[in-house]
Amino acid sequence: MIGAASFSAAAALGRSLAAAAATKPPPPPPPRWAALRESGGRRGLGRARRGSAALRAHAEDRELRTPHSGYHFDGTVRPFFEGWYFKVSIPQCRQSFCFMYSVENPAFPNGMGVLDRMLHGHRFTGVGAQILGPDDKYICQFTEESKNFWGSRHELMVGNTFLPVRDSSPPTSEVPPQEFRERVLEGFQVTPLWHQGFIRDDGRSNYVQTVKTARWEYSTRPVYGWGDVKSKQKSTAGWLAAFPIFEPHWQICMADGLSTGWIEWDGERFEFEDAPSYSEKNWGGGFPRKWFWIQCNVFEGASGEVALTVGGGLRKLSGLADNYENAALIGVHHKGIFYEFVPWNGTVSWKIALWGHWQLSGENETHVVEVEATAKEPGTPLRAPTTEAGLVTACKDTCFGDLRLQIWERSNDGSKGKLILDATSNMAALEVGGGPWFSQWDGKTQPPEIISSALRVPVDVESFFPISIFKPPGL
Repeated sequence: MIGAASFSAAAALGRSLAAAAATKPPPPPPPRWAALRESGGRRGLGRARRGSAALRAHAEDRELRTPHSGYHFDGTVRPFFEGWYFKVSIPQCRQSFCFMYSVENPAFPNGMGVLDRMLHGHRFTGVGAQILGPDDKYICQFTEESKNFWGSRHELMVGNTFLPVRDSSPPTSEVPPQEFRERVLEGFQVTPLWHQGFIRDDGRSNYVQTVKTARWEYSTRPVYGWGDVKSKQKSTAGWLAAFPIFEPHWQICMADGLSTGWIEWDGERFEFEDAPSYSEKNWGGGFPRKWFWIQCNVFEGASGEVALTVGGGLRKLSGLADNYENAALIGVHHKGIFYEFVPWNGTVSWKIALWGHWQLSGENETHVVEVEATAKEPGTPLRAPTTEAGLVTACKDTCFGDLRLQIWERSNDGSKGKLILDATSNMAALEVGGGPWFSQWDGKTQPPEIISSALRVPVDVESFFPISIFKPPGL
């Protein structure tokens, strides 16, 4: 495994070379080829160069906004990370782009000095940007400093400048796309409706196939948040996610969206219109001890937009020494309806191989679900924030998974009734992480009864804070 300390030299070298070579980002090359989704009359927000002022005006008051969209850092020196994940899939060429951003221990924006270590012990710090792209190739850029990172307290808006344009100051909040190009040589900014950036691989990932550069600009129209389309959106982990109980917390921010724009991958330009997209986030003290994950919103065999998210792990319960619980969920959006299978409304069971096979089933009071996925590809190692070693390889992913999703109505005797969804995909994103994984992981959700009972109580935490300035960070 490659420690976060090794990030500095390569990143510094990349910054100095880039600064010497240019003071402004070069103009994007012409497209080599385009992949357009047949939208059936549905259009995205338009071309990706649309200004961000109009997008920002709608971002904070949108119907599909989920709880915990904001940046959860509270300014204290407690161990803390937050990570964001954005995926765009292009069915016509069976390729996906997965953007992963993370910030670690931002209480130390310039890294940890000698006095900091004496007072607080050793911590890993910094900001990372990773992309898993076409053919499962990879790019990563990292800095041990977070002084040029920014995040909105209550909205899904984050950004970082790895290298500013010469004589320009890094942005401290979202800026219009043209201004971003004029001020940021290497970095990113993302909101629910707009995403742009440029990163340069810093040479630390010689164990995988990498690309040298990536540049992107695209807009997004959310289709599903986390809940029924015409209802208030839900916290993925229930209302207790507003309190430091789980390590880590997890929130799906957008189960499905339609993205329009372009991504340049090592000089090759991918253009897309109404491409299926997805976003989620994690935050807390550290990742689960081990985990699995599935996400897919490109399906055959079903009408309308279908989105599947599966996640499970051995996660720590804060304040209870080394007490861990098996937690998992299956969430499906179809035709505007959200089918939720979570520990407080039913059960979820799983059989997860070390790699290559994911099998899950779940039931609640009204429905039964089954998910099975396989991967023929070897997968690509990705990094995740860890308390032991910082941002290091901790999981393995592919975006070429074969998957089948089935949902039935539940009969009075608990058996499967009418089949209401039977869909397949060959573009599922699949992941296993943490460990150690010595054999197949067979598990079932078994939350402590006190937590399960609490989550069954309908509590709207956001209603406790009608004035945003009094809301806890992130909510």
